Order: sequence, then structure tokens, then C-alpha cells
Amino acid sequence: MSTVADKLAKKSSKRTSGKQVRLRLVYVDFWSALKLSFLGAVALAIATLVSFFLMYLVLQATGLVGKADEIVSGVTDGSISLVQVLGLPQVMAFGSVVAILNLIVFTVLGAIIAGIYNLAVKVTGGLLVGFTSN
Repeated sequence: MSTVADKLAKKSSKRTSGKQVRLRLVYVDFWSALKLSFLGAVALAIATLVSFFLMYLVLQATGLVGKADEIVSGVTDGSISLVQVLGLPQVMAFGSVVAILNLIVFTVLGAIIAGIYNLAVKVTGGLLVGFTSN
């Protein structure tokens, strides 16, 4: 056995200790995909709200909001105050709106992707998946 192909053929002919099964994924349940994408979207929404809160705390602790408020007040002659606009309730309300929109979009995308996969399986025959027991 001098060629690489011969060595690979010898390796592939060896029996493994576990049983190998090759299955074809030909259908994704629509409701299961919808529930799973909703669960992932809920986790992403929680992470979004936490990240908005942490970014607000960092901006307040570093004093960047106060410096930006001074600059904006100087430009607008004090008619606009960023401290009133960028308070914690306003930031968390905006974060909640973003989280809810992400929740809706990701849930719908999960359902659409499941439907597209089920349609594509009719053309391609499905995804071949191999399993083994060790």
C-alpha cells in the first residue's frame, strides 16, 4: 500500500466498536421549529435587556452621558437635555421594544426556515446524518 488512496481505503474498511447508523433528515416539524425558535428568541430578548441595562450603567459610571449633555446643551442653547432623554426608564423602554421586535422576527424566521427546508427536501432528498454508538 503505497498510495494515499489505498491507505484511506484500508482505514475506511476497519470496523468500529460501536454501531453506525446513517439517517436522512427529510422533514422538520413546523410547530417544533416554531417553539424552538421562540425559545431562542426569548433568550435573546433577555440578553438584549441585560445588555441595554449594563451599557446604561457603564455610560453613567464613566460620565459620558454628562459630557455629551454639555456638548448638546452648548449647541442647542440648553433647549435639549440628554440626561432627561437618556434616563434609565427611557433606555429600558427602548430596549424592551427592540427585544419584542427581535422576538417576533426570530420566531417568524424560524418558522420560515423550517418551511423552506421542507420544500427543499422535495428537490434534494434531505440531509444525510450519521450517528454512532460508542
